[in-house]
Amino acid sequence: MKSTHLSLIAGAVALAAITGFATVTAPDGPAAPEAKAAALLPVERSSLVCPAPSSSELAETQYTAFTPAGEGGDAKATAELKPALPAVDEDDEDETDPEKAEKAEEAAEKARKKAEKPVLAVKEPGKPVVVEADGSDAPALVGTATGRLAPGWTAQQTTQVTAGGARGLLGVTCTAPGTDFWFPGASTAKSRQDYVHLTNPDDAAAVADIELYGPKGALKSDVGDGITVPARSSVALLLSTLTDEAVDELTAHVTTRSGRIGAVVLSADDTSGSDWITASDDPSGTLVMPGIPADATSVQLVAFAPGEDDADVKVQLMGKNATFSPAGNATLHIKSGMTATADLKDVTRDEPGSLRLTPVEKNRATPIVAALRVVRGSGDEQEVAYIPATGPVGARSSVADNRAKGSTLSLTAPGATAKVKVTASAGSGGGEPSVETYTVKSGTTLAVTPKAPEGLKGTYALTVETTSGGPVHASRSLALTEGGVQMFTVQTLPDDAGTVAVPSARQDLSVLDD
Repeated sequence: MKSTHLSLIAGAVALAAITGFATVTAPDGPAAPEAKAAALLPVERSSLVCPAPSSSELAETQYTAFTPAGEGGDAKATAELKPALPAVDEDDEDETDPEKAEKAEEAAEKARKKAEKPVLAVKEPGKPVVVEADGSDAPALVGTATGRLAPGWTAQQTTQVTAGGARGLLGVTCTAPGTDFWFPGASTAKSRQDYVHLTNPDDAAAVADIELYGPKGALKSDVGDGITVPARSSVALLLSTLTDEAVDELTAHVTTRSGRIGAVVLSADDTSGSDWITASDDPSGTLVMPGIPADATSVQLVAFAPGEDDADVKVQLMGKNATFSPAGNATLHIKSGMTATADLKDVTRDEPGSLRLTPVEKNRATPIVAALRVVRGSGDEQEVAYIPATGPVGARSSVADNRAKGSTLSLTAPGATAKVKVTASAGSGGGEPSVETYTVKSGTTLAVTPKAPEGLKGTYALTVETTSGGPVHASRSLALTEGGVQMFTVQTLPDDAGTVAVPSARQDLSVLDD
């Protein structure tokens, strides 16, 4: 019997579990029986990238990695984050000087060896792993999880800077690499220092383009095209150096011509501190931004319509008990190719809330992207965070680095009433997992203080699962008080894509006989 055809089909099914997509085609010959319904299988490989945390010598960074508990006992499974290679500045290279060339090669070899040593590695599902780094030398990270450690693998990077222009609590969920990212809420204003960080996890160079769109359309730029991101390296670009135009609120669009990257924006404001801006959910007619703190003193909506049509959207706050439109901001008109903003002020008025954007005309759902710039406090005690539009929790989502104090989980159900199961993992240094169930009423936002694990030592992870109704959108805020300033950061919880639909192939093996 020939085994070639059977091996090809098995390989295609395995590929689907790794990449999330596969096409299985029967060989020439008698028609194969109709395939069974697709089965949901755990992904077998996941990739993440984390940006370089800070340029401040005062920065204190904590990395936390976690994979939710699941079935399986793959002893060969790995989940490791390693340092990215330093990007080479071609202007500093001097190939005509043998001594400099030799020193450069020695430094490169040292960096390559360092990059082979994991900064942190998850050894078992259900328990976070933590490592700390101080100062400005902490590198960007790239990593891969395989086997039973791949489904739902997540990592959080939390940095505290107590003084200077980058003051604040900066949090970012390490991102999966991709090819298309939208960042409403970025800026090239003189009061802002916004850097876009591009990290390449692969062994070949990637080439990226950056476009900027303000209230009047595209900003002129001659240096945002064809940016090379070397293999397994990270580069950071100051947005204000890409254009001569100073714009308070704009939308940055990052795409790749070749390869894939992780992209996030580090935003620092002279008056309100700093935090990461993560990418908005893909353009859609309806968007949800969950988890506006109850004590927010300023909320600004930034939205962009990337297509050829203008968008008219309803602006609604899903509060503690009901959904309503903010006074004076019931709708927003977004011109095609232009960034629109709305100042919602202290829209939550001491109650937690989430923002929903829907088409004014149901039959005209123009795709948009959006994010919120949220400020707590006033005067010298301001602190800023960003909440991008995000997809629903779906089957499951996790967020790492929750502390005994300061963590708040926000859940909102823009459609039907929903029930969710929230699991607090074992602590990184000890503690028993705990489980709570919550009901989120239709059109409302529920903000809860998670029940920490019994005997908690260290930090823990939260895993949210939708058990009925929904959809549910979620975010986690983490707050720490320093020098009278209640610093905070917000991370959203979209579906972790831990499973993939794999077609079941049935083959009549008799057609494979010689």
